[in-house]
Amino acid sequence: MRFATYMYKGNEYAGVQLADKMYSFDVLIGEKMSMLDFIRRYEGKPLPDFLPSGDGIPAGDVTLLAPIPYPFRNIFCIGKNYEDHAKEVRETIQSNQDENLIPQSPIYFTKTAVPAMGDGSKISLHAHLTQKADYEAELGVIIGKTITRATREQAAGAIFGYTVINDITARDVQKKHSQWFFGKSLDGFCPIGPNIVSADEIAFPPALNIKCRVNGETRQSSNTSNLIFDIPHIISELSQGITLRPGDIIATGTPAGIGHAMTPPQYLKPGDVVECEIEKIGVLTNYF
Repeated sequence: MRFATYMYKGNEYAGVQLADKMYSFDVLIGEKMSMLDFIRRYEGKPLPDFLPSGDGIPAGDVTLLAPIPYPFRNIFCIGKNYEDHAKEVRETIQSNQDENLIPQSPIYFTKTAVPAMGDGSKISLHAHLTQKADYEAELGVIIGKTITRATREQAAGAIFGYTVINDITARDVQKKHSQWFFGKSLDGFCPIGPNIVSADEIAFPPALNIKCRVNGETRQSSNTSNLIFDIPHIISELSQGITLRPGDIIATGTPAGIGHAMTPPQYLKPGDVVECEIEKIGVLTNYF
């Protein structure tokens, strides 16, 4: 099942995409609610078996927003979680780090997304602040159940669904401030979408092809099975000290192919079109 948040005739709705039509929650269950409201309503419960009705809106008539436009707290992110990406990074934040270091434990950080941008959104490159904006295609995990001190085996049952995230990063800001938060949290730097695919649609743990294209040129191409620290590890470890709650979003890391690591580096510029694609989920397209 595909869940989406969208604008239609000046109003915001959350609901389900069935075939080529959108059905809002107020039509399907008789109550208008946000995606966060819905995830929390069905925490740990089977999802309704939604069926098409005559009240659907053609998908082509709506403007997609991020599935969760205003996450209730920062996005949980994992750095250097593909071996090929860890090896390609040429400039590190800490000068004493080995540039080819493969993490022995997950590198956790967060980024803001207020609001998260949706599929088709135009994103400012913040030229007054950065000249080195970069893309990072990532698999996003949406938590659907309160979970604390979870085992690896309990991780799958805590997932509501999956989405695509572009962890846009200002590399020069990241280096200047010797940390990752600011350079990854500029306004608009967290597109999410185009929708959420429910966890029951994708075998666990996900082994999905992941790609990023810039102006049609493939820059990143890998598979989520190549994660150094897989989703069960991430959810279990985080939950040992942080209670994960319905609507939390985890960005699981990006594979090799970032513009920063190319020779010469290829940063985003005005007019660029970036497509982040994950098998069985879809394509997240943004304009810069």
